[in-house]
Amino acid sequence: MSLYKYRLMAPGPTPVPEKVLTQMANPIIHHRTGAFEAIVKEVKDSLKWLYQTQQDVLIFASSGTGAMEGSVINLLSKNDKALVVDGGKFGERWWKICKAYGLAYEVIKVEWGKAVDPKIIEEKLKSQDFRAVFIQASETSTAVAHPVREIAEIVKKYPNTALVVDAITALGVVNLPMDEWGLDIVVSGSQKALMLPPGLAFASVSAKAWGMIEKSDIPKFYFDFKKEKKSIDENTTAYTPAVSLIIGLNEVLKSMREMTLEGVFKKHQMLADACREGAKAMGLKLYAPDSPSNAVTAIYSPEGIDSGKVVKGLREQFNMTIAGGQDQAKGKIFRVGHLGYYDPMDIISVLSAIEITLVKAGYKLELGKGVGAALKVLAS
Repeated sequence: MSLYKYRLMAPGPTPVPEKVLTQMANPIIHHRTGAFEAIVKEVKDSLKWLYQTQQDVLIFASSGTGAMEGSVINLLSKNDKALVVDGGKFGERWWKICKAYGLAYEVIKVEWGKAVDPKIIEEKLKSQDFRAVFIQASETSTAVAHPVREIAEIVKKYPNTALVVDAITALGVVNLPMDEWGLDIVVSGSQKALMLPPGLAFASVSAKAWGMIEKSDIPKFYFDFKKEKKSIDENTTAYTPAVSLIIGLNEVLKSMREMTLEGVFKKHQMLADACREGAKAMGLKLYAPDSPSNAVTAIYSPEGIDSGKVVKGLREQFNMTIAGGQDQAKGKIFRVGHLGYYDPMDIISVLSAIEITLVKAGYKLELGKGVGAALKVLAS
């Protein structure tokens, strides 16, 4: 056992607040009782507040990928075609789900570290009939934020096309007003800004998308949105829910409501700015400088230093977990999460650990440079 305190600074899973852990440690209650239905009712109302929607938010016992798969199979029919924005590992997941079900799709391939140009989507929609556009609000693998609002304005012009947004690392981090922007399906997961262990997935569906779901002819069973909608209307779930996680979620959402949406978004902006400015002050380059996500920062490792060594160094020297790069970014970048239950001192801690690790790896750096830049952001 390490004598160092463990610090989880990855973009998911993220730390769970102590009072939430305490709530989830209480004796389990049965899910078909009035007591649990009352909790689901509270959670349902708070999720609508978080999503900024009048639509119910469906709850599944799964990872966020379950809600992604559910979006594909509930919205589309066998002869439909999807348009997928692929700018990273999770954009790639959209078309892989379509492929698994034998559905037609076209991919807009976006350079890693870049956001998609909405004009490309507009050109595609003008030239072909697509039933849905699938995109990430925050591409976790590259730390890119895609221009969801601009894309939504384009998709709105097409009454037979829905916009489906993976907000797994964006919901509760940045402003994503579902109804105001006209987003048709927004999915998320529990282990990110919602500050819970993995195990819950969420999907909210617009009236436009429900109309398409009524016509879907793809077989589905567990991830049946219509079945789950009927259950959530009755403050329950179609199948056995993750009872303790939903109890914990109720506690998280109460805290978020106390902070207000504006407060939640401002906190994440501050932490993201501090992390990015700290990295730049160390002489490091950001992987997504033009459209950065406020959920996670991806940083190029210095030339000659494999980013895996930075990740390993933090783990072995400081008992701290950050994430490395995936696929084409493996060995090139490391990623620092700052969504959910993080505060200014967490940013100072991780930047300090990165500085020491890089210096030990031979990088020329004046210790305190990155931390000092972050402190200026946090002090302002």
